[in-house]
Parts: sequence; C-alpha cells; structure tokens
Amino acid sequence: MTVSGVGAKRRQPSLAQLRAFVAVAEHLHFRDAAAAIGMSQPALSGAVAALEETLGVTLLERTTRKVLLSPAGERLAVRAKAVLEEVGALMAEAEAVRAPFTGVLRLGVIPTVAPYLLPTVLQLVHDRYPHLDLQVHEEQTTSLVDGLTTGRLDLLLLAVPLGVPGVVELPLFDEDFVLVTPLDHPLGGREGIAREALKELNLLLLDEGHCLRDQALDICREAGRADAPVTTTAAGLATLVQLVAGGLGVTLLPRTAVRVETSRSDQLRTASFAAPAPARRVALAMRTGAARSTEYAELASALREALRSLPVRVLDRPEKLT
Repeated sequence: MTVSGVGAKRRQPSLAQLRAFVAVAEHLHFRDAAAAIGMSQPALSGAVAALEETLGVTLLERTTRKVLLSPAGERLAVRAKAVLEEVGALMAEAEAVRAPFTGVLRLGVIPTVAPYLLPTVLQLVHDRYPHLDLQVHEEQTTSLVDGLTTGRLDLLLLAVPLGVPGVVELPLFDEDFVLVTPLDHPLGGREGIAREALKELNLLLLDEGHCLRDQALDICREAGRADAPVTTTAAGLATLVQLVAGGLGVTLLPRTAVRVETSRSDQLRTASFAAPAPARRVALAMRTGAARSTEYAELASALREALRSLPVRVLDRPEKLT
C-alpha cells in the first residue's frame, strides 16, 4: 500500500525542468528564455509548470505583459542555478577522467617562482598536454592556499613545507640561495662563505606576506642573528635587486632567479655559501583526495624532467597520493 503525505517519497525535478526555470528567471520572458536554451516556448512553459507541480510551489507570477518571480521563485532560482552549476562541474570532472589532461586547470604560483619557472611549465604544457586549458594565478602563499582549500584553484606551485591539513605536497626540487651584493662589496664574487656572515650584513627583504621573506629571516636566525634585519623592503625581487645595485644593502635570491634578476644591472655581484648552503624546496600542492590526483602526480614527474636544465637539485621520489 502506498502512503501519501509526510514521509512519502516525492518526485524529483528533472534537469530539463531546472534549466527551463533558470532560463525564465534570468530573462523574465518565455520567448527569450526558450531561445536561450534551444527549447520551444510551449515545451519551456510546460517544463516550468511541471516543476511547480513537482515542488508544490508557485514559482512565477504570469501576467499578459510580463513574467515575475514569486517570493518562492526568487529563493529557489538561486538553488536551481547552483544545482545546474554542480551538474556542469560533475560533467567536467567526468570528462577529465575519461580524457586526462583536458579541460581547465587553475594553477596558482607564488611571485618568487612564477617568472623563473613558468616558461618551463608553459612549454611543457604546450608540448605534452595541448588540450589542457591552463589558467595561471600569481598570488602570495596565504591567498593561494585559501584558493586551493576552497576550490577556487586546483593546483599550486610554491615553496614548501606548508603544513596545511588536507593538502598534499608533490616535491619537485631544492635550490640554493645566493647572496647578491653591490659591485664593490667585499663578499662579492666569493665562494664558500659562511652563513654567519649574514649576522653583520644589511640584508634587504621582500614585504610582509612573501614566503621568501620568512625563509630569509629563518636563514638569518640559523646564522645566529637575533634581530630582524629590516630597514628597507620591496614588493618584488626585481626592485629588491635594484636596491642592492644602488648600494642600499645585500639580499638573498633563489638560484633560479639569479640570471634573470642580476642581468638587469652591471653593478651587481653574487656570492655562494659553503655547503650545506641555505636552500628552499619547491613543490606542487593539491587537495587530499583530489579527483585528478593521478594527473597531478604525472605532471609533477614530467616537470621534474623538464626542470633538470635549471640550477636546481631535482627530487626523484615516488608520489604518495594517500
């Protein structure tokens, strides 16, 4: 025996009904809405009426001249649009499963990595994954991690460790830091300098929020420097290096940035640290359990090979995707 009322299983609206209703909600005109989704006007009107019957509410107020959303219609139009967007995302994800390295990949990159690694990344994607729609977002670490955890971004390229729950890191390489000095600085051009030399130097840093600033401060603390050597800061590495060229102090650059940044001035010299030199690790980062985790691991492996021509120590290690 079938029981109606509370507890009875209600019919579910169809996607066609939801599309019809959302189109009418957006256009407030049956003819325009029907044209927008490629449906005949009678079919669209019937789909909306069927949805009203299924939901048990009046969604539209119809007059001879115009169409208005009822109060219930205004509330449910938002929900219906969200459902259709999620269905679209589901279909896109299914397409990615059927055909790896297709569709959109939203990649977040920190500013102290982007100018030096993106040429290699973009060339790799162009050559090996031509059907991948790579969209690049350059932001600071905090913003990137927030974008990853909220779903705004799919994959990150940045310095690690992050220590963020729910985020998996796929290490790519380690790279040493190099000391950049003015042309006439006594340490300029030297090799094998001790970290302790940083205790006496006027070190120029990036602004707050850059992970490279935090790394430089950590290196100074490891060298035995207790104070924060902050007298002048810059928003980017290009400005930082020009301040060094102007004689305001010295700075630390990751080795991948040295050729690009020091070529802008003939008033600079570099110096290398004694082993083990201060270094940073760069990795891809993804959400734990990401649907495309296998693709991201393959991309990490391909990137390691592509980056071997750069002055870095590539990390050959199997991916742990759990």
